[in-house]
Amino acid sequence: MDDPELSRVARLLADPARARILRTLLDGTLRPAGELAFAASISAQSASAHLAKLTAGGLLALEAQGRHRYFRIASPQVADAIEALGSLGVGSRPREVRPPPLPKATPPQFLQARTCYDHLAGEMAVRVCESMLKARWIVAQGRDFRVTRLGEEKLAALDVDLALARQARRAFAHACVDLTQRRAHLGGAVGAALLKTYIGRGWVLRLPRSRAVTVTPRGNEAFARLFG
Repeated sequence: MDDPELSRVARLLADPARARILRTLLDGTLRPAGELAFAASISAQSASAHLAKLTAGGLLALEAQGRHRYFRIASPQVADAIEALGSLGVGSRPREVRPPPLPKATPPQFLQARTCYDHLAGEMAVRVCESMLKARWIVAQGRDFRVTRLGEEKLAALDVDLALARQARRAFAHACVDLTQRRAHLGGAVGAALLKTYIGRGWVLRLPRSRAVTVTPRGNEAFARLFG
C-alpha cells in the first residue's frame, strides 16, 4: 500500500463514529443504517454520510434487499485490519491491561462467547486459544500463530481444512487480541474454520441479529474434553 492509500484509509478510520460503526459490524452481519446510527450514537443523517464514505472507501459493502439497504464489512481483510488496529494499544503484555469499560447492561453471554467477524471471541475463545498454546497445537509467531504438526493432526481430526485455510487471502492463524478479555483468541482463516466446525457440530448456536452466541451442552462437553 503506497503512502496516499494508507493516508486515505487512516482518515476513514480516524473518526470515532466511523470506528464504532466498523466495530459493530465485526460480527459479519448485515445491518441497516438506523441500527448503525444507534450503535454509533449519531443522527441518521450523520450516519448516512459516514456510511457513504466507508462504502466509497472500500471498507463497507452495501446490499439492497427490496426497498431496504444493509451494510456489512467489505471483506475478511478489512476485518483483520480493524482487529489488528484494535490490538495496537495493548502492548507486549496484554494480560496486565484491564478490559475497556462496557455498558452496565452488557449481558454476561456476550462476554462469554460471541463472534468477532467470522471467528469465535470472548472468554471461551481466549480459553480455547490458551489451551491450544499449552498443548502446543499452536505456537506464538510474532503477532500471529503457527500451527504445529501436532496441531495439524488435531485440527484435521475436527475436520478443519487447513489446506483451504492456507489458500485464503488473509492471515492464516491470527493472534487477535480480544476486545473485552484483552488476551489473544485465534482469528484469521483457521479461526474462521474452527467456528464453522463449532456451528456444524452443534457446539455453538448463533443468535439472530446479535454477536453473542450460545455454547450448547454438547459444546460445553466437547470444549472441556478437547481444551480442558
